[in-house]
Amino acid sequence: MSKSNNIIEFLKGVKVEWKSLDEIANYEQPTKYLVTSTNYNDEYKTPVLTAGKTFILGYTNEIEGIYTGKNNPVIIFDDFTTANKWVNFDFKVKSSAMKIISSADEEKYHLKYIYYWLNTLPNEKIDNDHKRQWISNYANKKIPVPPFLVQTEIVHILDTFTELTAELTAELTAELTARKKQYDYYRDKLLTFKENEVEWKTLGNLTLSTSNIKWKETDRAYKYIDLTSVSRETKSIIETTKITASNAPSRAQKVVEENDVIFATTRPTLQRFTLIDREFSGNIASTGYCVLRANCNYILPKWIYYSISSTRFNNYVNENQSGTAYPSISDAKVKQFKIPIPSLKEQARIVEILDKFDALTNSLTEGLPREIELRQKQYEYYRNLLLNFPKVEDK
Repeated sequence: MSKSNNIIEFLKGVKVEWKSLDEIANYEQPTKYLVTSTNYNDEYKTPVLTAGKTFILGYTNEIEGIYTGKNNPVIIFDDFTTANKWVNFDFKVKSSAMKIISSADEEKYHLKYIYYWLNTLPNEKIDNDHKRQWISNYANKKIPVPPFLVQTEIVHILDTFTELTAELTAELTAELTARKKQYDYYRDKLLTFKENEVEWKTLGNLTLSTSNIKWKETDRAYKYIDLTSVSRETKSIIETTKITASNAPSRAQKVVEENDVIFATTRPTLQRFTLIDREFSGNIASTGYCVLRANCNYILPKWIYYSISSTRFNNYVNENQSGTAYPSISDAKVKQFKIPIPSLKEQARIVEILDKFDALTNSLTEGLPREIELRQKQYEYYRNLLLNFPKVEDK
């Protein structure tokens, strides 16, 4: 029998009551748990929670006003975004823009059952709506309440799914990390030459000059590659926006061509770079990118690409960037970086080897999110199946 059939069989005949959330859950304002100092340090013991995606803002050494979530797990509900987290550890909070949710009766209403049910709800947040969501909206929502033993069993099943997903993610991440380290080692080794073994030239001496966009085709829509368009993980362009001459941002000035290598010079140690493929040829990149267009009489575009992916180049960038809040490196400084220039035939041989390594690493990089997404969808399917009790009016 399939898991779906098992779940349907398990829930057959289960009677539920429909109650509003404010009947079965209490909320507390976090005012008395607010942190007083922002002197955070990872060596401190107590996490400081904040509303929104960041969640754990840092760690504090304050010992007063700590919520003992270790003994009394709670749901942290972001009163503005409606995001929620299960918290079973001690904590303090940074802001009052959240609610601490607990069970109104721990012998009748399993708090983690409430947590899992909350996460089946669609996101109803409206942009620019700044009202507090718990009292105005969520407290009135009707939740199905089966017998406590059934709630407990549902929680057990969903906890098991959650643990299995976490284990799989950890295994795949460890595998990916190991393969990346292996790839980095061999890439650096293949790109290493003695000073007198081959000729060494700066990137500036090996690349052609590039000019800014003239916006001749004023009615044409271009794809705009901004500083977040390039994935740090896959070194590919994952998202662009459409622009025209009339709405283009001032930084949209660099026309890129197929086989150009672009490298983000703002926060350069993040290593946002890519090789432009045919899809993005003739489109516009931000001035925050250094464009490296190979002089193919001396160098292959991919030789540039792999050279700037090396540990040696990353160390060079780290030593030559300037600024603190938003460190950057100039195009001129990037082009002063010296790389070894073996023959075009030898470059092609090494590039072919690195392409194979790169394909293997990227297949793992792409496969990890895909696998996690599939597991997450599987988890959500069974979660919704377990929590999908028909209302009286639906019968």
